Amino acid sequence: MLRPLNVAALWCAGAGLVAMTGIVFYQVFGRYVLNRTPAWAEASAILLMSWFILLGAAVGVRERTHLGFDVLRHVVPRKVQVAMLAVSAALVCGFGAMMALYGWQLAQGTWSARIPTLGLPGGFQYIPLVIGGALIALFSLERLVRLLAGEEE
Repeated sequence: MLRPLNVAALWCAGAGLVAMTGIVFYQVFGRYVLNRTPAWAEASAILLMSWFILLGAAVGVRERTHLGFDVLRHVVPRKVQVAMLAVSAALVCGFGAMMALYGWQLAQGTWSARIPTLGLPGGFQYIPLVIGGALIALFSLERLVRLLAGEEE
């Protein structure tokens, strides 16, 4: 059901990674070849990194590709496994929701400031935290619902 959102987040994260790589290349080229470093390059590369890391983390939550310690889960009875997965999904959902909530508060509190080299509102740097946290919460909730409905192990 949330697959299109997952794919969009994955593509945005990939595009951000490619864009950041290009910006860093341009920054190095400007510094060592042109002897003139673009002022906006570092700040924009860091901002893009925030986007692709947090979007990629949300995709990892949905696709279950994050690191985990599953040894104990594989040796307990099926009902205990389901309970362990449900608790894990609920905790990750809560974590994502708190990331989104506190990221929103950070964005609101710093919106009136400016990022000097980019001219963007200061709170803009916390928007990836809000969106990434919301996606992590949403994808974890989806997993929890599927788990409780018996659709996922």
